[in-house]
Amino acid sequence: MPTQFAGYRGPLFALALRTGLFTVLTLGLYRFWMKTRLRRWYWSAIRPGGDPLEYVGDPLEKLLGFLIAVVILAFYIGVVNLLLMFASFTLFHGNTYAYFVSFIGVIPIWFYAQYRARRYVLARTRWRGMRFGLAPGAWGYAFRALWHWLLTIVTAGLLWPRMTFKLEQYKTDRTYFGDARMVQGGRWTMLFPSLKWMLIAAGLAAIGVGLIASDNNIAAGAGLCVIAGFLGLFGLVYYRVDTLRRLTAHKTLNGVSLSLQASPFRVLMIHVFGYTLAGIAILIPLSLLGLVFASIQFVEELGEMGLNLPEGMQALDRWIVLGIGAALYFSIFLIWSALTHALITMPVIRHYAQGLTLTGTDALDSVRQRPRDEHTEAEGFAEALDVGASI
Repeated sequence: MPTQFAGYRGPLFALALRTGLFTVLTLGLYRFWMKTRLRRWYWSAIRPGGDPLEYVGDPLEKLLGFLIAVVILAFYIGVVNLLLMFASFTLFHGNTYAYFVSFIGVIPIWFYAQYRARRYVLARTRWRGMRFGLAPGAWGYAFRALWHWLLTIVTAGLLWPRMTFKLEQYKTDRTYFGDARMVQGGRWTMLFPSLKWMLIAAGLAAIGVGLIASDNNIAAGAGLCVIAGFLGLFGLVYYRVDTLRRLTAHKTLNGVSLSLQASPFRVLMIHVFGYTLAGIAILIPLSLLGLVFASIQFVEELGEMGLNLPEGMQALDRWIVLGIGAALYFSIFLIWSALTHALITMPVIRHYAQGLTLTGTDALDSVRQRPRDEHTEAEGFAEALDVGASI
C-alpha cells in the first residue's frame, strides 16, 4: 500500500502567512490555533493507501496545557533556583555552580517534554477512524535519554547509533494504532553503517588539523578541514535519513510491515535551496528595515550637531517611522516562517510520505478502537520549554 501526498505549496504558504499574521496581532496567543490549523493541513495531505490522516487536536487544550506547564515550571524553577543560589553562595561564595546545576536539572524536563508532546500528537491523530496512542512513560524516557546521551558523549559519538535505536525502540514499543501495538525490531548495530560519512569527515578533519599543526602544508590542511566540514554536514543529514529508513524497515504493527525509500541527498538539497530562497526573499524587507533605522540615526545626529533638518524630515513623525520599522521587523519573521513551511517542511514531509509503503494491511481489519486519551496537559511542557512541539 503506497502513501500519497496531496498538498501544494501555494495554499500552505497562504495558510502559514495568514495564521502567522494573526499570531503577531494577538501577541502570540493565536500560535495554538496556528499550529492546529497547520497540522490539520499536513495530516490531511498524507494519505496512506489513499485514506488521509486526521488531526483532531483542540487549540484550547494546547493553551490550557501551556498555562498549566508555565505555572508548574515557574514554581519548580523558582524554588529550586532559590535553594541552589543559597547553597552556592554559602559553600562556594558565588553563583556559578548554582547556574550549572540548574541547567543540568532542566535537561530531564526537556526530554520529558519531548515524550509528552509526542504522546499528545499521537493521541489526536486518526487514520481510517482509528486513534493512535502512546503509553505513559515520559520519565522513563527522560532518564533513558540522559543515560544514553552520557554514553554517547563519553565514547565520542561511537555509541550514537545505540542511543538512536534504544530511544526509538522505547517510543515505538509504546505506540498503538487502535488496540494494536507497534514493535521495533532489529538491533542497534544495524545503524552503524549510517555513521560512515561522519567518520570519513572526522578522519579528514584529523588529517587536516595534523597538517596545519605540523606546518607541513597549511593550505592543504585548511582545504581538508573545509571539505570535512561540508562532508560532515552531509553526514549528519545522511545519518538522520538512513537511520529513519532502517528503523522503519524493522517496525511492525499487527502483522503490517513498513518500508521507507528516502534520499539523504534529496533531503539535503531541499534544505539548501529552501533556506537560500527564503534568505533571498527576506533581503528586501531587511534592507528597508536597515534604511529606516539609518534614517532615524541620521536625523538624531543632525539634531545633536545643531544643524537644521531638511523640511521633509521635520514633518516626519518619529512614531510613524518606528511603526514602519516594527511592521518590517515582523514581516521578516512572517515571510521566513511561511517560506520555510512551503520550501522546506512540506517538501521533506512529502518526500518521506511518498516513500512510505505498508504491506499486509489486510491484518488491520481486526484492529479495534482504543479509548480516548484525555491528556489534559497537551503539549504544555514542550511549548513552555520551546522543544519537541513543532509540526
